[in-house]
Amino acid sequence: MTSPDPKAIESKQSPWARVQAASIEQLHIRLESLIVLIALATLMAILSPYFLSVSNFMNILLATSTIGVLAIAATYVLSSGGLDLSLGSVLGLSGVVGAAVAVNFGLPTPIAVLATIGAGAAAGFVSGLVITRAFVPAFIVTLGMLGIARGLALVLSDGRVIYGLPPAMLYLGQGRPFGIPMPVVIFITTAIIMHIILAYTRYGRHTLAIGDNENAARTAGINIERHRLSLYTLSGALAGLAGLLFATRINSGDPTAGLTYELTAITAAIIGGTNLFGGRGSILGTMIGALIMGVLQNGLNLLAVQSYYQQMAIGSVLILAVFIDQWQVRKESRV
Repeated sequence: MTSPDPKAIESKQSPWARVQAASIEQLHIRLESLIVLIALATLMAILSPYFLSVSNFMNILLATSTIGVLAIAATYVLSSGGLDLSLGSVLGLSGVVGAAVAVNFGLPTPIAVLATIGAGAAAGFVSGLVITRAFVPAFIVTLGMLGIARGLALVLSDGRVIYGLPPAMLYLGQGRPFGIPMPVVIFITTAIIMHIILAYTRYGRHTLAIGDNENAARTAGINIERHRLSLYTLSGALAGLAGLLFATRINSGDPTAGLTYELTAITAAIIGGTNLFGGRGSILGTMIGALIMGVLQNGLNLLAVQSYYQQMAIGSVLILAVFIDQWQVRKESRV
């Protein structure tokens, strides 16, 4: 009597078992990403004598905090098999709404903060509603929302930057408790909470299950439409939080804020190990990916590389990250 083939058993593994394995993988950081981060930091330290200073390290963390929050949003949507191209525009819209509520209407800071995050959540909810009820592809819907959110931000601000946020609101972007920038504290806290949700809760398991095999997830009793709607709403809310950090950091609501940020956020998520086509996502890996993007941009700034060359570098990194991710997927499928 022949023994069963382990590969055959693995191929028949249930989607829930694969999702459980993916959840375990989230406890680890992709080694390749960590090596890239160390190598990139070493290279920048060699090329620029200012890179290893404490102040520059804080600048990297501060700049990474906004992109990092957006990358967390991208991780949730991507790991479910979705896509959100409106993250940068929703960031800009949210910042304008928060600034308008605080400055133009003179409402208290807590209301302005809730309005900022709420504006992002509302944009995400509308996108999710169209995706799940009208069955329009996420690429088209979020691309449309990219234009709608940017245009609405310009309309609400009359095309001008809204200056003069109240001091209590500015503390969220410029405060330094124990010498640590407040946006960094908010980013790390958000990352820890969202990691726990994705790795240890039913909500996280359902997210990965939908991305791994939507039909199997539906058969297992998951309400796909309702869950996707909540994911896009969550993505919008996180974009709103990123908009709050950005606006309070620069003391203004800028309708042009966040241009191409969605590209950087998606790149950071993929570099960190999130599968572009769903079924796998790691918040811890995304934090490493965000740091890689932060170190890259900071180093290029120190080297006085012009902004359009920086965009070319980010685009190249995105293509390379997707190539490596798909190469690893093909390699694992052959094993």
